[in-house]
Parts: sequence; C-alpha cells; structure tokens
Amino acid sequence: MNAKFLLYIFIIPFTMWAISGLNINHLFKKNANMQARVIYMMLAFIISYLLVNFIWDFTTL
Repeated sequence: MNAKFLLYIFIIPFTMWAISGLNINHLFKKNANMQARVIYMMLAFIISYLLVNFIWDFTTL
C-alpha cells in the first residue's frame, strides 16, 4: 500500500475526533442538522488533507 494512503487512514479519524469538540450546530438554522453534518465532514477531510500533505512533505525533505 501507498504510505500516503496509510497516513490518511490514521489522520482522518484523528481529525474527526478533534473536530467533534466543536459545536457548529448553533451556526445553522434550527432544522439544518444535515447541512451541519456535511460541513463537519468537509472540514474533517480538508484538515486531513492539509495535515497529511504537511507530514508527507516534512518527512520527505
């Protein structure tokens, strides 16, 4: 397997755990739970992508 793929496997759950501490539901309308979940997932994947690429670039210097 690709080493970068393994980094994603470990980093994505970590970022989801970290983001779960944020209360983003108060930013949305009263019955917009699905939109809040989509934003939550998007943030998790965006932060994971940035973190994996940082770690990958840092270790391949």
